[in-house]
Amino acid sequence: MDDKNILNRISELVDEEHQLRAAAQAHEKGTDEEAQNRLRELEESLDQCWDLLRRRRAARANHGDPDSQGTRPKPEVERYLQ
Repeated sequence: MDDKNILNRISELVDEEHQLRAAAQAHEKGTDEEAQNRLRELEESLDQCWDLLRRRRAARANHGDPDSQGTRPKPEVERYLQ
């Protein structure tokens, strides 16, 4: 996956997250357990994508191979301090 694909995936995830949050604010849907679980999954996937993109850019900046960077497991990415 190249940077463009990662950014496209981030955009898709953010769009879905915004739709779910807008629906919750409009009291249409989003407060149910299924919607809350999906929001959590979206946030975790976004964290993974951003982590991968940052590591690819760092590898490139340090004359490394960005393609050698893989997606880290969600539990590992979720333990990072913000």
